[in-house]
Amino acid sequence: MHLLFDKIHETVSYIQSQTTVQPTTGIVLGSGLGGLIDVVDIITEIPYHHIPHFPVSTVEGHAGKLVFGKLGNHPVVLMAGRFHYYEGYSMEEVTFPIRVMKGLGVETVILSNAAGGMNELYQVGDIVIIKDCINLFPEHPLRGKNDERLGVRFLDMSEPFDRQLIEKAQQIATQQSLKVHTGVYVGLQGPTFETRAEYKWLYIIGGDVVGMSTVPEVIVARHGGMKVFAASIVTDLGIRDELNTISHEEVLEAANKAAPKLAALVAALVTTS
Repeated sequence: MHLLFDKIHETVSYIQSQTTVQPTTGIVLGSGLGGLIDVVDIITEIPYHHIPHFPVSTVEGHAGKLVFGKLGNHPVVLMAGRFHYYEGYSMEEVTFPIRVMKGLGVETVILSNAAGGMNELYQVGDIVIIKDCINLFPEHPLRGKNDERLGVRFLDMSEPFDRQLIEKAQQIATQQSLKVHTGVYVGLQGPTFETRAEYKWLYIIGGDVVGMSTVPEVIVARHGGMKVFAASIVTDLGIRDELNTISHEEVLEAANKAAPKLAALVAALVTTS
């Protein structure tokens, strides 16, 4: 039975034998950031199925490889394809790549996602910088025996997202003439989209956008002492008329239209830090 710490060490050792890149920034290419790979000077690509202890992605629209290279002069690792709790993975598997990033020397994690908008000011295609989150997943990534080598037992989550990175992203958005919001992300298990009553409830408890990822990764990144920046692309509206339904295809379409804007924002955020 491998301990999590040992699994991480084995995975990190394998990856370091395959690439010379020593990344300081880790980017999860969720819905909306896939295009970022086009502006990275790629040095090494490692398919997930070659990496010890790595799960394999099953979702349409998500690739399955770690990409190492440079964004400007900054060494980065990109996660092309993330893992979701609704796919049947355990929370340890969902967040394992974030642990590996920490082991590789990553100091800052950048996440993106497609999300349903609940704030009436939001429109489909808008970008929302996440300033806080609400965890409604039925399982917690830190449940179980804690290994002090990975982080503290009781983690302070009062500021999950780095304030300086948020302020910097807002300044970049202004320079790029890009409209952005800041809001609270609610993380749910999925894979069903929310009912109208659920959207209303989630807005009442303080949520602006809702999705099926990100929160577990944020928790584990903070557990490892890394700084976190995250953004959502609003791909559907929970506050909508009675006859309007949503599909995965529509979500992907909306994400793809807004993706170049979010990619440009994140590229500037990394290269000017």
